[in-house]
Amino acid sequence: PRTANRMPSHVPAALAPLPPMSSIAAGPRPASRMTPAERRATACLAGVSGLRMLGLFIVLPVLALYAASLPGGQDPAMIGIAIGAYGLTQAILQIPFGWASDRFGRKPAIAAGLVVFAAGSFVAAWAPGIGWLVAGRAIQGAGAVSAAVMALAADLTRDEVRTRTMAAIGITIGATFTISLVVGPALAGVIGVPGIFSLTGLLALCAIAVVTWGVPDPVAPAPVADDPSRRRRVLADRQLLRLDFGVFVLHAIMAALFLQVPFALRDAGIEPARHWTVYLPVLFVAVAVVLPLFRAVDRPGRTRIVLSSAIGSLVVSLLILAAAGSSLPALVAGLVVFFAAFTLLEAWLPSMVSRFAPREARGTAIGVYSGMQFLGMFAGAAAGGLLLKHVGPGAVHLAGAALALLWLLAGATMSDS
Repeated sequence: PRTANRMPSHVPAALAPLPPMSSIAAGPRPASRMTPAERRATACLAGVSGLRMLGLFIVLPVLALYAASLPGGQDPAMIGIAIGAYGLTQAILQIPFGWASDRFGRKPAIAAGLVVFAAGSFVAAWAPGIGWLVAGRAIQGAGAVSAAVMALAADLTRDEVRTRTMAAIGITIGATFTISLVVGPALAGVIGVPGIFSLTGLLALCAIAVVTWGVPDPVAPAPVADDPSRRRRVLADRQLLRLDFGVFVLHAIMAALFLQVPFALRDAGIEPARHWTVYLPVLFVAVAVVLPLFRAVDRPGRTRIVLSSAIGSLVVSLLILAAAGSSLPALVAGLVVFFAAFTLLEAWLPSMVSRFAPREARGTAIGVYSGMQFLGMFAGAAAGGLLLKHVGPGAVHLAGAALALLWLLAGATMSDS
């Protein structure tokens, strides 16, 4: 039965000023359904994340080969640094951007970061050697807006639907990744890798317009006073620390994988321009497997079992890849398992951070989380390059499996609340 048609006496502060929420006065909605304001915020922020990550992902299938063609790019370790430099500056600046979004507002922080990302893209497009390519990638990473985007998404959604919002952003990023693997090599053949970098700069500028005019405004708070004790609580929270370590491991493994797997596919007889014919069906199957699980992770008492199962799948996938050599069926099997686990964790972990972080320090907490995410990218790419150069391709995946086992042990004591 319907309840009385009047506005509840208390509306969450983050939602009250949004004009579409006025429709609540006509009657309450089921708590599990998104309001129009939440759907709009989800769609726009997923679009912003997709535009920005398209600028990052679209170069991944072609960056290693392009870096190797530049002066100074014959060293696998330097190629790893070129791939990972983006993650290093992202890691350093995620916390400052998260703090700035808490104090000065989410939208200004996001717009400023996108401008910096665009500038780095144009530097990378111009780069005459691998040193300048590394510099351009580092400047791209200095536009560290992931924390502010996730914090704004958390501000504009209720607890009951936040996992779906984060999942929508994660799925959009995953779809962007799939598109990039298909479009990147083809586009490089038409406009070259420098042209792709220029395109990424333009996409970042387009994302600014989406943030400014498309995303609803949360409540406009007075500037938040700086509180060092709040940051200390975020940095000392054991649940958040487990999630921070987990996202570090997840992205270190991912970066190392994309340093090594293109060489394995080439050795298996797949021309670089046709690598998308492997990635596309692999990602399609992985997403199809994971989609039904997104509702299950919201159920009480499922946190630990879902986390452990997904991390265990990562370990299995890396062991398969380590033993695969140049066997295409084994490579495909390992990649399917890897991307199924990766897609679930990538979409689910940010929602867990927003659940455990206090509202007044959410931007800071997500800043720490995102910083560890991108630090993992740098560490995985740099260490993967060294392992590939001095030990061999199998060592890259075995090192990732060892890290995932450490994460599995840490996640075994994760709270189910």
